[in-house]
Amino acid sequence: MLEELKKRVCKANQKLPELGLSVFTWGNVSGLDREKGLFVIKPSGVPYDELCPEKMIVMNLGCEKVEGALNPSSDTPTHCGLYKAFPKIGGIVHTHSRWATIWAQAGASIPVLGTTHADCFYGPIPCTREMTFAEIRGEYEKETAAVIAEAFAETDPMDIPAALVRLHGAFAWGKDCGGAVYNAAALEEVAMMAWHTVSMPQNTKSSVTQALIDRHFLRKHGKGAYYGQNHGV
Repeated sequence: MLEELKKRVCKANQKLPELGLSVFTWGNVSGLDREKGLFVIKPSGVPYDELCPEKMIVMNLGCEKVEGALNPSSDTPTHCGLYKAFPKIGGIVHTHSRWATIWAQAGASIPVLGTTHADCFYGPIPCTREMTFAEIRGEYEKETAAVIAEAFAETDPMDIPAALVRLHGAFAWGKDCGGAVYNAAALEEVAMMAWHTVSMPQNTKSSVTQALIDRHFLRKHGKGAYYGQNHGV
């Protein structure tokens, strides 16, 4: 079942340590077949170098296991919740990557400080509110998806395809699992740049205008995009 998607999700998970986004087993990737209402996700606690397509787990959007001998990632309810909350996404990544997690632990959103950020994210990368005692003690992973969705109540999640969960770590998503990994790597890079920028003396920083943000994001995304080779010119 979903053999090709299993291969892509397995490869996407193995990219996390290659890109410096995860150590040990601190991260997971999933990919969704929205037509079938099924997604594939990494098994819980299995090292990346031991992964193979046959070990991937197939879940439905009711968060029930459909296929697989191993237990799915403990973050599976978060993936499931985000797939239901964000109908345009087809892949999700969760990591505790260093720089993004620093911002999450500080409880701070990542501001737009330059065009590198604006190329990938059409605004600040939000940090969620702190979860309540009841949310933590209850269906914690499901509630994690809920607080992320809450942070995007007035924002298109495809415009800013990442979020920081306060005191926890990072989630990123995309049209598929490969796109989600790309966005997770972009998040980590801009998190590193932003941390160093805000650590510099105040008089060395400059503001980024909305016009510059618009130009850089929209030249890669949306109807008028002209970056790359797929625009018929």
